[in-house]
Amino acid sequence: MYRDHTKVIKIGERKIGGGNPILIQSMTNTKTEDVKATVDQILALEKAGCEIIRCAVPTMEAAEALNEIRKQIHIPLVADIHFDYRLAIAAMENGADKIRINPGNIGSKERIKAVVDVAKERNIPIRVGVNSGSLEKELVEKYHGVTAEGLVESALDKVKIIEEMGYDNLVISIKSSDVLMCAKAHEQIAEKTNYPLHVGITEAGTLYSGNIKSAVGLGMILSQGIGDTIRVSLTGAPLEEIKSAKRILKTLGLRKGGIEVVSCPTCGRTQIDLIGLANQVETMVQDIPLDIKVAVMGCVVNGPGEAKEADIGIAGGKGVGLLIKKGEIIKKVPETQLLDTLREELLNWK
Repeated sequence: MYRDHTKVIKIGERKIGGGNPILIQSMTNTKTEDVKATVDQILALEKAGCEIIRCAVPTMEAAEALNEIRKQIHIPLVADIHFDYRLAIAAMENGADKIRINPGNIGSKERIKAVVDVAKERNIPIRVGVNSGSLEKELVEKYHGVTAEGLVESALDKVKIIEEMGYDNLVISIKSSDVLMCAKAHEQIAEKTNYPLHVGITEAGTLYSGNIKSAVGLGMILSQGIGDTIRVSLTGAPLEEIKSAKRILKTLGLRKGGIEVVSCPTCGRTQIDLIGLANQVETMVQDIPLDIKVAVMGCVVNGPGEAKEADIGIAGGKGVGLLIKKGEIIKKVPETQLLDTLREELLNWK
């Protein structure tokens, strides 16, 4: 697998690349200048399973705020900078564990070198980010449009600029909202470089469409052994990005742990609010550190049989609920007590 042979990069106290676990990343949507709001959001994201956090740095005040933010969180902090090289330097001086820049919009080579010199002095990794929306005009013309080949060439050109300045503590990201183009670009760049890759489908969309696009795109890329960190980009609460990322990694067998909830799709036999119950169960198990499968079934007729592959399950009927282990009914309770009964069983799991 490609990820087993990528260069190991240290971000704060965490390592990526070289076969290290794929880390989940998200980005705050608070004003970075608002230290309290930003710290509160990061701490909530940490609790949900976020392992690297990125903050926008559009102003000098935001860059300076990183100093205080960094003191109050426990995961690596990445500063996201566009256009102004001075903000990249200030972010590093204020404790950023990594910076994300597109050298193409930072300006002259002198300005890029000023950023690289500070990164080199402090041994801070640089993530070279290229998006399909900002592909250089000459590459769009060369490839007759925005293409995977153009994205790869653009990214490697930027990497070469920094390498020629004597620095190779780098991570690459090439993102597109076009899922197939994004997957193709990652396949190509994985053949041409051993830098670790941060993977995501940019501007993926709302919770509904963004999850589908991200699951398909990340699934295609990660299943080929490509990718060292991931972000599920959603137009929604950052906490949703973490939940989706964890589920994608677990579905691909790239992460273990955590309760997996499976549920039937409902049918005419369903006599309870199965959709509501399944959502309640999924929320309830978030803080229970077990590696098991829980089934939520809406029919006491077929529920026990359908739940056989799960470690434990519940099935609801009209006013009554069943607690099931490996397809065997072990308890019958009033429907109103079903959720509490399941939680109690999980908290005392043996």
